[in-house]
Amino acid sequence: MQAAARKTILRIELWHGILLLVLFASLGPMKVVDSVALLLGGIFMGVNFFLLSLGVAWALTPLAGKGRVKAGIGLLALKIVLFLGLLTTVFYRWDIDAVSFALGFSTLIVAIFFEAARSAIYVET
Repeated sequence: MQAAARKTILRIELWHGILLLVLFASLGPMKVVDSVALLLGGIFMGVNFFLLSLGVAWALTPLAGKGRVKAGIGLLALKIVLFLGLLTTVFYRWDIDAVSFALGFSTLIVAIFFEAARSAIYVET
């Protein structure tokens, strides 16, 4: 993976963690959201994004052969199935507040937006 892409992914994960902690610290004590579900949603999406970025980087490296690309696509499809199964298990086995989970889940989208705005303002050289 290129150094610039690696830095961007790490910054997105950092933004994601900061946003998640801010939401947890501000909304959790007021009992506006279920803190456990908020953290579960954020952690779920953070791990999913990290694994996705590693999988894409592994499959699409400049020296990747045809077999490696097919294996990478297969592994990414397997990851999606496993994560959907885990998500289904979380909602059907435990009493998780879906709105709080979705709020934690959505912090990654906001983090990506923040990183895109930051990189548009500050162009790395």
